[in-house]
Amino acid sequence: MSPTIPSFSFSMTPPSLLHLAFAFAFAVHSVFGRYTSIFNFGDSLSDTGNLYYTCSSPNPVHVCFLPYGETFFHRPTGRFSDGRVILDFIATSLGLPLVRPYRSVGLGEEGISAEEFRKGLNFAVGGATALNLSYFEERGVHNVPSHAVSLEIQLDWFKKTYSSVCASSASSGCKDMFKKSLFIMGEIGGNDYNDFLFDKRNIEEVASLVPLVIKQIGSAIRELIELGVDTIMVPGNFPIGCVPMYLKLFKTSNGEHYDSKNGCLKWLNQFSEYHNEQLQQELERIGALHPHVHLIYADYFNAAMRLFNAPKNFGFVDIEQVCCVDGNRTINFPVPCGLPSTIVCDDPSKHFSWDGLHLTEATYELIAISVLEDIFTAPQFSIFQ
Repeated sequence: MSPTIPSFSFSMTPPSLLHLAFAFAFAVHSVFGRYTSIFNFGDSLSDTGNLYYTCSSPNPVHVCFLPYGETFFHRPTGRFSDGRVILDFIATSLGLPLVRPYRSVGLGEEGISAEEFRKGLNFAVGGATALNLSYFEERGVHNVPSHAVSLEIQLDWFKKTYSSVCASSASSGCKDMFKKSLFIMGEIGGNDYNDFLFDKRNIEEVASLVPLVIKQIGSAIRELIELGVDTIMVPGNFPIGCVPMYLKLFKTSNGEHYDSKNGCLKWLNQFSEYHNEQLQQELERIGALHPHVHLIYADYFNAAMRLFNAPKNFGFVDIEQVCCVDGNRTINFPVPCGLPSTIVCDDPSKHFSWDGLHLTEATYELIAISVLEDIFTAPQFSIFQ
């Protein structure tokens, strides 16, 4: 039986879907102007197009092709979903345009103008890791995607842009802008664990990564604070024990491994909770040193579990059913969605999972609503005030 990982629980009473929908509409109406821009760091869960700018390479990744993006954009945009991701819904709720990927404006010879920088940027890249890529190479983990970048690289992109823009304008102007900007750090770290788990490393070795991942996230947050950032939202890890790819890879006949409420793998979800517990403790440490900074933990784990525990209440089918699969109607690794043999479900809004690893727009929207309504944030993300 898989070893037990320290668990952490965060219990809340789930609201009704109608109440959540009303809250999202209220958020859109009431919070215009509170924040003027968003700066985001992360991986494929929040990439809005950075990886898409590698699609002209000889071996473009699957996200470069339909059916990715089919639901909302009707074309691939680099988002790992059929439509929008959580970051898009947060931006809309704040009355802001969708956050532009850094590579869409940051690769030209002239760089990014002060005006563009003030609109906010997304530095997240699909496949990104919290730890530097050399860490994986040194330990013989060779399944890290060639397009992956580390959190340190994303932060370097931001700092170089910041130095360039703020050197040519009043420093106080940049700091004033940051006081009106929402920074989102993650979710990040999931791929660090994925790369080890998919390499069939044991759970003890994977668990040993957690303090290193948390330390890297904390270091990035501290650097942002030193630059004058005032508000940082830090999402936790999703319940990976409910992810179809993991359910397939770690399928077992031992019923004790599964949660009777939802069919998720208990030991993997305990691992996610362990990461989230350590992350919250790190935020508490940073907050104690910087009490003027607003650090907001976004509890993606319980926001998702609310859906997984009662799928029919939200119009979803079974958690193991994947919308975009290969020609044999199965999920494989690497994810086959986007290949010519892909088969897509008739209605993605009835599915949790888009491609076996990433979620559908419908799922992301409900999770975003939970965050925006303060149900799964600590302390409350008071955008309604």
